[in-house]
Amino acid sequence: MRRALRLLPLPLGIAICLPAMADEKPVNWGLCPATDVLPAFDEAPKADPAAAAQREQLPTDIEGNELTGTATIPQYQGNVVLKRGDQFMGTDNLRFDTESGNYIAEGNVRYSDSSIRMVAERAEGNQEADTHKISSIQYQLVSRRGNGGAESIDLQGSIGQMHHSTYTTCDPSQPVWKLSAPQIEVDNDEGFGTARNAVLRIGKVPVLYAPWFKFPIDDRRQTGLLYPKLSMSGRNGFDYAQPIYFNLAPNYDDTLTPRYMSKRGLMLDNEFRYLYSGGRGQLDTAYLPNDSLRDKDRGQVLFNGYHNINRHWQARANLGWVSDERYVEDFSNRLLGITSSNIQSTAGVYGTGRSWTAGIMADHWQLTDYTLTEASLPYSRQPRLFGTWEESFGNWLEAGIYAEAVRFTHDDINLKTIDADGEYVRTGDVTRMYNGSRLDIKPYVSMPLAGASWYITPTLAWRYTAYDLERGLADNVRRQQLIADGINPATATPEQLRGNTSPNRSLPIASLDMGLFFDRETSIGGKSFLHTLEPRLYYLNTPYRDQDDLPLFDTRAFTFSWGQLFRDSRFTGADRQNDANQLTTALTTRLIRQADGREKLSASIGQITYFDDSEVTLNPSDPVDRDGKSAWVADVNWAITDRWTLGSTYQWNPKYRKEDLASVRGRYLFPNDGVVNVTYRYRGNPSSASGKLEDQLKQVDFSFLYPINPRWSIVGRYYYSLLETDKKPLEIIGGVQWDSCCLAVRALARRYVRNREGDMNNSFQIEFVLKGLSSVGQDTDRTLRRAILGYNRDDLYLVPPSNIQALDDDYDPNQIP
Repeated sequence: MRRALRLLPLPLGIAICLPAMADEKPVNWGLCPATDVLPAFDEAPKADPAAAAQREQLPTDIEGNELTGTATIPQYQGNVVLKRGDQFMGTDNLRFDTESGNYIAEGNVRYSDSSIRMVAERAEGNQEADTHKISSIQYQLVSRRGNGGAESIDLQGSIGQMHHSTYTTCDPSQPVWKLSAPQIEVDNDEGFGTARNAVLRIGKVPVLYAPWFKFPIDDRRQTGLLYPKLSMSGRNGFDYAQPIYFNLAPNYDDTLTPRYMSKRGLMLDNEFRYLYSGGRGQLDTAYLPNDSLRDKDRGQVLFNGYHNINRHWQARANLGWVSDERYVEDFSNRLLGITSSNIQSTAGVYGTGRSWTAGIMADHWQLTDYTLTEASLPYSRQPRLFGTWEESFGNWLEAGIYAEAVRFTHDDINLKTIDADGEYVRTGDVTRMYNGSRLDIKPYVSMPLAGASWYITPTLAWRYTAYDLERGLADNVRRQQLIADGINPATATPEQLRGNTSPNRSLPIASLDMGLFFDRETSIGGKSFLHTLEPRLYYLNTPYRDQDDLPLFDTRAFTFSWGQLFRDSRFTGADRQNDANQLTTALTTRLIRQADGREKLSASIGQITYFDDSEVTLNPSDPVDRDGKSAWVADVNWAITDRWTLGSTYQWNPKYRKEDLASVRGRYLFPNDGVVNVTYRYRGNPSSASGKLEDQLKQVDFSFLYPINPRWSIVGRYYYSLLETDKKPLEIIGGVQWDSCCLAVRALARRYVRNREGDMNNSFQIEFVLKGLSSVGQDTDRTLRRAILGYNRDDLYLVPPSNIQALDDDYDPNQIP
């Protein structure tokens, strides 16, 4: 029999209130049983989000084996089923008063929709008043993994109370962890719940107790406590951080984190975020009053944000400040962080269009290494104005221009010395630094010609660079010239010591880039491959100009690499433009698997032949390189199998008859997300004193994630310096991971270099990952992803940025198309 009624409302959002703090990272449920805690009900419709959105407009259909009672108080008995959209309710008996709205459902009460399944002994209430009471409940979430139970639920409209409720993502046969609370109050309209005397147990051991906490039950943010972070280290001692989240408005929020370090004291971290239609930003601050180890106040301020002015222009800022030169060393546990010697702050307005870019910005540098002085800091650009334009004229002609105007400033240098205790202290002596301005303009015209298997691109550019220098800076540059010429500045005349405050340089740059593409189909081991051969020639001609009277603001020599074979300058910045009459000869070959397009092998080799010696050097006293040929550069990558890969980069320097760079990389991927990485790195540095190639860097790096079985795995890294003068480990990590259906535990011991002097720090990190809830402890995942490439398998497929790529607010005037 059927009758149209409203399905009794069951706003069971209260059943999903406990997992509201779920981790956003993908979770592996592979160790969980394949069966559901509550299997789908046979009579229930399939979960359909579209039907769920329309349920309020749909009628309720009721079926039952027998209908008795009266027209005002019908009573359904035997296999009673109610359906509305995605909602289903089944029971043995249902009695309903159509006048008062009272109902009683007894015996084998079952409910399901797109988000939840539930069984209960009894449900009763009033449809009109929207009040309900459900007894002896078990539930399972459908849209996310999770299950639990409650003695009873009381509902009054959007307000509900759960009594003696539990939640876990574990299988009931193995409740590794469980969150329980005697009482939970839920407000579905406001989107938050309040738990009282909640206890988190791992096994039977209570590990977290909260007498009262408020939490969100949907995607709306709510003020409350986040999960704490715990760690132990040799420098900070016991380290406990408790984040407190404040939902201030729909478009901005704040997270305050008191952090207690037993060896330092109480620190306050704060993160403020805002978002609006035209941009977003984040302000991070930290303050530690009277650090017990340093006996002074410590702190930092970081800001990053942008504002979209219109579709072409954007204002951006990335600002940073720390209280002292040892702050980064003390409060950064990343190897990259502790080797940083400065902080750059930038702010500017940047624009881009179809054929142009432009911007005006300023930056400033702060020293963050107590072993150095301000002499190690780059010049600040205050301000910098730049622009580029390039346009195609037909198919065979391109033209463009790079232009930049900069005012360079630099803080004075406060000299330091080492006292009797081995500490770096300032002497009080100051070296004056002078400033200057630079204009750099580089127009070019190019003719890119290409066919199906060839290309040839002649390019002609002109570079003009002019300066306006303070007298002191011009005179300092002149002193270096005199020293290079063998003249003692102390005996020079005032006229000889007087430098040029308005030097300039102007010269043409011509290049010819050409290459061929050959390919053929071949078969290896019964598999089809595309084999390519790609020769390339790059000729560069630039006349010599004497540039010894030009200062060095932002210019250094590029580290020689494959990319340097095809650049029109071997210097960064505009303060030097090398003369050149040279030809690069290069060859690349590839093996590409036809079945899936995967590159099984790539190999490249190249060298520059110098027809004339390059006379331009960074400093007047630097020797001219008269080798005739550059180092050979070779790079090979070989995918031996789909799991084994090998790679090597090698540079052989004919001048020293020795390699000046060597890198060997090997990786093996285990079937169950494990990985092993082995890397050897070497770089030599020519010494002007000895005239030999001296070791600058020699390192081995071994890291792994090894799954012993589906539950246990071990992780580790051994990063070691092989230099004779500095043999020591740079970072050692050893750890163990245990995994189950609903809980993962990671424990790490770490020893790493914490400063430039080679002092070591020890730390211990442990993290409990409650799958479907959150994690408690230190963020070990971040540590392991940095140390072990492939710890998260997706990281292997991310393309890293080029080490010679210009910043997004920059341009590269030393590379012409």
